[in-house]
Amino acid sequence: MTTLARQTPQKLDLVPVEEIRGQFPALARQHAGKPVAYFDGPGGTQVPTPVVDAMVDYLRHHNANTHWAYPTSAETDTAIAHSREAFADFFNCSPREVAFGNNMTTITFHISRALGRNWGSGGEIVITELDHQANVSPWRALAKEGGLTIRSVPFDPKSGELVWTELESAINTNTRLLAIGAASNALGTISPIREAARLAHDKGALCYVDAVHYAGHSIIDVKAMECDFLVCSPYKFYGPHAGVLFGRAEIMSALDVAKVAPASNEIPERIETGTQNHEGIVGAGAAVEFLASLAPGATRRERLINTMSGLHSRGEALFECLWSGLHAINGVRCYGPPPGRPRTPTVSFTVDGASSTKVAHALVEDAIFASNGNFYATSVMERLGHSQMGVVRAGCACYTTDEEIDRFVDGVRRIAAGK
Repeated sequence: MTTLARQTPQKLDLVPVEEIRGQFPALARQHAGKPVAYFDGPGGTQVPTPVVDAMVDYLRHHNANTHWAYPTSAETDTAIAHSREAFADFFNCSPREVAFGNNMTTITFHISRALGRNWGSGGEIVITELDHQANVSPWRALAKEGGLTIRSVPFDPKSGELVWTELESAINTNTRLLAIGAASNALGTISPIREAARLAHDKGALCYVDAVHYAGHSIIDVKAMECDFLVCSPYKFYGPHAGVLFGRAEIMSALDVAKVAPASNEIPERIETGTQNHEGIVGAGAAVEFLASLAPGATRRERLINTMSGLHSRGEALFECLWSGLHAINGVRCYGPPPGRPRTPTVSFTVDGASSTKVAHALVEDAIFASNGNFYATSVMERLGHSQMGVVRAGCACYTTDEEIDRFVDGVRRIAAGK
């Protein structure tokens, strides 16, 4: 096995990786006699025992619907409130500004319709080519239904970054909303959200941020980002399949949301259509608590900041080894910003003469699980020339080790050599 030169991250008080790994039962899995290395985190991370335990405890002992007089119902109300408070710390906002939903895509379709009811025709929505379709298709559908115009901002295929001058020129006084991703799920590119939000606000437009890929790698601060909405998915940061929305209170209160007449008209519940996935909400809050447990701090928000700072630094060191190792292999091409640019520890790549599906299948022989395809980032794949076969994607998570990076690079080297 090849050992790669490593960048030594700054000393951090983050829990050691082996201790973190001990909380993930999935990491005990073996395939073909080898321990499985999970590089599929950008599509969904593994789930630690504390999160599973929280969901099981809720279902076993507290399961009920909300707002009734008996104890399990009151306990459900309390559990949901605790998860709102956890995400308020995660986002740096008020609990009243946190709403739950089935997933980010469903939430975005819901919010887009509510916003569009008050816009009328003739306005414009700005989207980007870097975004997942979950932050594109809802706005295109709204534009088609409401007589709005879509402006799409390109990215530079060489750098993997948005063409900023194009973003500046796309936003004008007709713009109603800018939909932008905090980080590309396909390329790992981190975009400057605060600057983008300011461009939108200067023209009287709103800013809607997809932070699904970003949330597992960097601290979120909606106040510093100056965004109006932000959505994420806990299953990308060690939680269950669910969706979570931050929305500025004054905007959420005024939204013309689709809801049944007797439902609460108070935020955030007015955003949450129908009976929610209570166990998923409990698990989502537990995922925030898990992250907060990985570093010290006087408050949960401070612990989260320290954890995400530590994970970001650790991820940068792992990613540099992954990128450098893949780049050294003949026939392998990596996409997105190189190490040192604003990005997450996620790389997409191709191997000459092998489809992305063939590469992913071949990596399984080494007990390496990595995803392939277009990842619903269809505009990215079109611009890169891989709309048909897609690419292979590998992402580092809190449980990724140096040894797993070596295994991954060696596995790709074997495939590229035709072995």
